Order: sequence, then C-alpha cells, then structure tokens
Amino acid sequence: MTTMGTVKEAMAAGRTRMEKAVDDFRKELGTLRTGRANASILDAIRVDYHGTPIPVNQLGTVMAPEATLLVISPWDPSAVPLIDKAIRSSDLGLNPTNDGKVVRVPMPAPTEERRKEIVKHLHKVLENHRTAVRNIRRDIKEAIDKLEKDKKISQDEQKRALDELEKIAHAETKKIEDLSAAKEKEILEIR
Repeated sequence: MTTMGTVKEAMAAGRTRMEKAVDDFRKELGTLRTGRANASILDAIRVDYHGTPIPVNQLGTVMAPEATLLVISPWDPSAVPLIDKAIRSSDLGLNPTNDGKVVRVPMPAPTEERRKEIVKHLHKVLENHRTAVRNIRRDIKEAIDKLEKDKKISQDEQKRALDELEKIAHAETKKIEDLSAAKEKEILEIR
C-alpha cells in the first residue's frame, strides 16, 4: 500500500478500489449460466484463430434472438468450425450447431443439481469479493491510522474518516450482496 498524503486521498483511493471490486463482481456474474441466453457467457471462451487465442466476441457478432438461443455470426466464415469446437470443448456444457455461416448455441435449462452448483459457485465468488472490500477497508484504515500516528491529522479527523470509510465499505458490500441475491433468484427460477 502506498502512503497517502491526506485523508481525502486515502478515501478517494479506497472508494475507487471498492468500486472496481463491485464492477469485477458484476462481470463475474455475467459469466454464470442461468438458462437464459446471455452473450457474456461466452466471454471466457478463446478460439484458436490462426494460432492466436481470440475471444469469441471479437471474431463476429454474438446475438440472443431468443431467450434460449445465442447466434454467432463470424466475419470470417472459415472461423465457424473453430468457434464451434472452442464452445464444445469449454466447461459450459453447451452443444453448438453450425450451418457453415453461423453458429447457433441453444441454452438448455440447467438441471436442479446444476443450478445448486452454480449458486454454490456464486456464493464463493460473493465471499471473495466481500473479502476484497474488507481488505481494501483495512488498507485504507491503516493509511488513516498512520496519518494520525505521524501527527498529520487529529484524532477527531481520524475518527470521522474511519466512520466515513465504514459507511463506504458497507454500501459497496451491500451492492455486491444485492447483485448476488438478484442473480441467485434468476439462477433458481425455473422456466
């Protein structure tokens, strides 16, 4: 942790880092499969295109024309079998089809057991991000305590800063928990 010159700098750094943790959690939620077609589920899949691993969404247009279907229209038709193979070999359990021009990826509804596994994974990701926010709070608290110890701020300023830090950390943790609760509801929803 770099040393902070003022309480304002420490608070700004803490807020920024906590917001990044929330954004990262949001991105992580996008990759969880719910049974509903969502283009971001393919974000982690890399296609070996001319010897270079490239994300699926950079090889063509990914659309969700229906709630249970993704359609990938590659700009280069020779990439169709490569995309098909990359999706099949991923651990998402998807079974794409292609007609030589586009790749269609039906999104089967997950079984009850699979839904519970996904929720379990969601809880693990949630706890990792809660921990990240707590670690950021700890780092900023240490920076504020050091400012007080070095007599750069008064004890009153320290107390006010720590109270504000606690409110920010609580608000960011609540955002993460609310996102998690909404995603869990979506995962467990049977269509």
